[in-house]
Amino acid sequence: MSNLQRLWRNSAVRGGIAVLVVLALLGVCAPWLGTFDPSAMDPSFISVDAGTAGQVTLPDGNQIAHTFWMGSDSVGRDVWSRVLYGTRISMLVGLFTAFVAIAFGCVLGMLAGYFRAVDAVLMRVMDGVMAIPAVLLAITLVAVLGANLSTVILAIAVPEVPRVTRLVRALVMSLRDEPFVEAARALATPDATILWRDILPNALAPLIVQGTFIAASAVLTEAILSFLGLGLPSDVPTWGNIMAEGRVQFSQSPGNVLFPALFLVPTVLAINLLGDGLRDVLDPKFSKRV
Repeated sequence: MSNLQRLWRNSAVRGGIAVLVVLALLGVCAPWLGTFDPSAMDPSFISVDAGTAGQVTLPDGNQIAHTFWMGSDSVGRDVWSRVLYGTRISMLVGLFTAFVAIAFGCVLGMLAGYFRAVDAVLMRVMDGVMAIPAVLLAITLVAVLGANLSTVILAIAVPEVPRVTRLVRALVMSLRDEPFVEAARALATPDATILWRDILPNALAPLIVQGTFIAASAVLTEAILSFLGLGLPSDVPTWGNIMAEGRVQFSQSPGNVLFPALFLVPTVLAINLLGDGLRDVLDPKFSKRV
């Protein structure tokens, strides 16, 4: 049985993929499903209940019939539309954070694991970065670099790089003395070629699994930063921003906090389920135990 067949037979993987596909479709179709500009405000509909309908005034002065399926926030913006557009932000943050962390961590880990002289210096730097709490480091980087999507992704990815580096380093150290690597050295193969052609393919499976857990953590961290007012600007529709604005009037409109949370929780859970399923299939030792 191939890995793809084993992967698809795993119920955790199927469930995680199904949820993520639905969320991705909601994000892509947000302009049509939202039916309303997520940044448009109407003072006539401030903190209305879910299901409220009426004539909404657009920024150009025209009026349209609109139903606030999830209610509105404290300035009259449609929560349903903002939650849908927030799906885009969360998916992008999770995907690109995992890519950036894996890319940098993979390069640093291969250098540290293959070259002993580099290992002594590089890993002490990584230990120093790991000593700083991840959220605190992300807050500091956002404060220094400014709050926009690219800097938020970078700020969340930086604390994950040492963890990826340590993982790749351990894998490379276990492979660098294998017979196929020794044979490549005996043939005067350049070190860069050995790392890229012989060692990296053997480390891809654990990296893919680690990438899913980084993506889940990134989605949650972005929501935390936005909730604290230290992430993306408040006018950008993210789940954290929606919850941060809704907490002020939680007793009056609890849906402004609960509805984004209902999207955030299954997103993180689905990514973790996917990671667990990938680990079950791609890790031979774990598969035997299972």
